[in-house]
Amino acid sequence: MDRVLKKRIGKIVTWFLTFVLMLIISVPGLWVVLTAFRPNREVLAKPAIWIPQDPGWTNFAKIFGFGAEQIAIPVPAYFANSLIIASTSTVIALLIGMSGGYAFARYRFKFKNKIFLGLMLSRTVPGIALSLPIFIIWSRLGLIDAKLGLIIVYVALNVPFTIWLIDGFFRQIPKEMSEAAQVDGCTRWQAFWHIEFPLAKSGIASAGIFAFLTSWNEYALASNLTRSTDSKTLPVGLMDFTAQFTIDWAGMSAMAVIIIIPALILTFLVQKHLIAGLTFGGVKG
Repeated sequence: MDRVLKKRIGKIVTWFLTFVLMLIISVPGLWVVLTAFRPNREVLAKPAIWIPQDPGWTNFAKIFGFGAEQIAIPVPAYFANSLIIASTSTVIALLIGMSGGYAFARYRFKFKNKIFLGLMLSRTVPGIALSLPIFIIWSRLGLIDAKLGLIIVYVALNVPFTIWLIDGFFRQIPKEMSEAAQVDGCTRWQAFWHIEFPLAKSGIASAGIFAFLTSWNEYALASNLTRSTDSKTLPVGLMDFTAQFTIDWAGMSAMAVIIIIPALILTFLVQKHLIAGLTFGGVKG
C-alpha cells in the first residue's frame, strides 16, 4: 500500500512540476498575445498591467490598414512573401527529401554512407555562419532582395534534415511489401505510390512541418538577403516597428501573433500525422 501511495505521490509531483515548468515557458508567449490586444499606453504602464483593461482589435486593424489609425508597414505584402517562400521551399525540399530518403533507404551505391554523413554534417553549421558567403555569392548572381534567393537558401537548409527523417521512415517499411506488389504486376513507381508512400506519409508530413516552420520563422538569413517589400518576410518586417527613439510594442506583438497563427493552424491540421510520424518505429508490432 505504501509503495502504491508513493507512486501516486511521485506522479502528482511530476505532473505538478511539469505544469509549473510549462507555465514558466509559456509566459513570454502569453505576454505577446495579451500585448497584441492592448493599447500602447498599457504596454508602457508602470507597474505592468498583466490583464488588458481595454482589449480590442485596434492593433490588428492598424497594421492591415483599416480604421482611422494606420501605419505605413505593408504587412499583407510581408505575409504573402512569407507564405510563397515558405510553401515553395517546403514543397521542393519534400520532393528532394522523398527522392533522397527513398534512395538511401532502398538502394546501394558507391560512397552511400559518406554522402549521407556529409549531408548530416552540413546540419552542424549554423545558418548565420553562412550569411556572409551566401550574401557575396548571391550579390554576384543578382539574387539579393529576391524571393528566389531565399527559396534556394531554405531548400538547402531543409533538404539534409528532410532526407534524414524520411530515410528513417522508409527503412521501417519492409522491402518485401514492395517486392510482393511488383510480383503481382505493379511497376516500381506503382509499388512506391500505392504501398510505400501511404505507409510513410506520417513521416513525410512531419518533415514538411519542420521544413515549413524553419522557413516561416527564419530571421537571420532573411534579414541579410532582403531589402524591400518585394521580398521581406514577416520576421524581418517586425523590425519596421522600431524607430530611432520609440518602439511600437503593441503593433509588433500583433504582427508576432499573425506569424504564430498559420504555424498553429498547420500543426493542428496535420497533428494526427505529426504525432504518428514522431512515434513511428518506437513500438514494434
